[in-house]
Amino acid sequence: MLPATKIRVGMALVLDGELYRVLKVDHLTPGNLRAKVMTQLRSMRTGLKNEHRFRAEDSVEKATFVEKEMEYLYQDGEQFVFMDSTTYEQIHMNKEDLGNAVHYLQPNTKVSIEFYEERPIGVELPGTMVLTVKDTDPPMKGATASGSAKPAVLDNGLTVKVPQFIQVGDKVKVDTSSNEYVERAE
Repeated sequence: MLPATKIRVGMALVLDGELYRVLKVDHLTPGNLRAKVMTQLRSMRTGLKNEHRFRAEDSVEKATFVEKEMEYLYQDGEQFVFMDSTTYEQIHMNKEDLGNAVHYLQPNTKVSIEFYEERPIGVELPGTMVLTVKDTDPPMKGATASGSAKPAVLDNGLTVKVPQFIQVGDKVKVDTSSNEYVERAE
């Protein structure tokens, strides 16, 4: 069991026998009143969203998954195709199940697919990925490395804040969970 205060976006929870993905979490502590955790959940079975309020002292069951390493192959319309490298079995997942991971999927990327009761429900990416800067402003004269950041469009379409010294064509390491610049890659 997991304390309600430890619920995070992207987790899968079991409530009343149903599997839900956490889309949004707000931890509220209103003055001298009891703390509560407001969540927005999406049912994995129906796809419907709903809101659920937990008291801070409540516990919730975190879903346990079987993870398989698979390779991303290609996108087929709204479906993304993955292959198990040992059995060559292919599975299809939709955009909603993948969430933020769709921005990082590139052909031949190895990912960990989460299965719940033999059904694929999510993907776990590597912690960081190296991407190429497609578009950004030229560096400002006199700007230091610790100074202001500027927006940069990456080859996967995401826009992240990067230091002033980053230029078009540079490779950068990006944190896949927060979509933030980590460092310049070689």
